[in-house]
Amino acid sequence: MELRHLRYFVAVAEERNFTRAAERLHIAQPPLSRQIQQLEEDLGVTLIEKGVRPLRLTEAGAFFLAHAKPLLDQVRDLRTMTQRVGKLERTLSVGFVASTLYGLLPDIIRRYRDNHPEVEVTLHEMTTVEQLKALKEGRIDVGFGRLKSEDTSIRRILLREEPMVVALFPGHRLAEKEGNLRLTDLVHEALLVYPKAPRPSFADQVLAAFREANLTPDHVTEVRELQIAMGLVAAGQGIAIVPESVQGMHHRNVVYRRIEDKHAVSPIFFSVRHMDRSPELENMLAAVYSVYDDLGIPHVREAL
Repeated sequence: MELRHLRYFVAVAEERNFTRAAERLHIAQPPLSRQIQQLEEDLGVTLIEKGVRPLRLTEAGAFFLAHAKPLLDQVRDLRTMTQRVGKLERTLSVGFVASTLYGLLPDIIRRYRDNHPEVEVTLHEMTTVEQLKALKEGRIDVGFGRLKSEDTSIRRILLREEPMVVALFPGHRLAEKEGNLRLTDLVHEALLVYPKAPRPSFADQVLAAFREANLTPDHVTEVRELQIAMGLVAAGQGIAIVPESVQGMHHRNVVYRRIEDKHAVSPIFFSVRHMDRSPELENMLAAVYSVYDDLGIPHVREAL
């Protein structure tokens, strides 16, 4: 059994079709079928039920798939990390969701660069879902995102739970209300959520906050990105619930009000490949905690 057998079997199992799997692997279908047959002969078990459409795995096939995918992820991680170690130049590629750029991410990057000027840092704006894909493909080394993930090939460290706030047009009636707002105050407003795609996204976190309070917003409009949501808020077209850090995006026609509901928070995750323990990543995590400590931001310190 060789790595190619694992790769071929995973492609067939995920596509549930030999033709599509062959196209994905850029090989002809007959050689692919022979490779799967060789794998079954080597294992001495049937992995794919014969004569069944659509394609269905046997119990042994499902077991093999569950263990083959993590092995392939580890091989990919090993390749990426070895390539990094072998480079003369030290680099760190960072993915981030747009809202973190208005918060403490710039302070964290400056702190890291001041402490480690020998490392070239590059930044790439992408959604959390895009970050996970980029990590597995080796296009970035660390991601700052907001969504939970069950992907076993990715290690995720919760940095903090950031409160959500409401963005309003200055003339909005709720902008004049005394004290913090509650989600019950917002349920009848025209609510702008972002991003529209890919999902799941921060939009789902906002809607989940309403569901947890047993509320359903009357009017929800999905928009492509944060900047569009804020522009529409400034134009008086609705309200938006955003992470507290977005207040760093100063706009003369937008005001922010805190939300009193304790569960209205958005987590910030530090995501890396599961096996990656490089010094660059450890130093980046140390820079995060250093900035949080300086600003007195509550957080749970966790080792990489």
